[in-house]
Amino acid sequence: EVQLVESGGGLVQPGGSLRLSCTASGFTFSTHAMIWVRQVSGKGREWVSAINSGGSRTDYTDSTKGRFTISRDNAKNTLYLQMNSLKPEDTAVYYCANIPEWKYYSGTYYYSEDYDIWGQGTQVTVSS
Repeated sequence: EVQLVESGGGLVQPGGSLRLSCTASGFTFSTHAMIWVRQVSGKGREWVSAINSGGSRTDYTDSTKGRFTISRDNAKNTLYLQMNSLKPEDTAVYYCANIPEWKYYSGTYYYSEDYDIWGQGTQVTVSS
């Protein structure tokens, strides 16, 4: 079964940094594209970033581009999200998800129906 374990969240001040990790098992990590999404309590999920299977291509939402960096280590079956210059509006539970490689190239990962959430997420709180 697919298992995705997110970690690295916490409480930080505006302008601070966090690095999230997502450890994967139960599927062939190296052949799947991966995404990060986030969910504010009481609201729907929002796509944040995507990376292709080999880690050579990345995409970001406009609100995070230049501040967040997605990366992966296929040898460790681990996905990362480096978050810098954090803002209060980044506060959310962050989840990772796997998608078929073709969805990365076709751009079909933005909507919640395009992927499944398997992990419990990790809470990121940005507050003064």
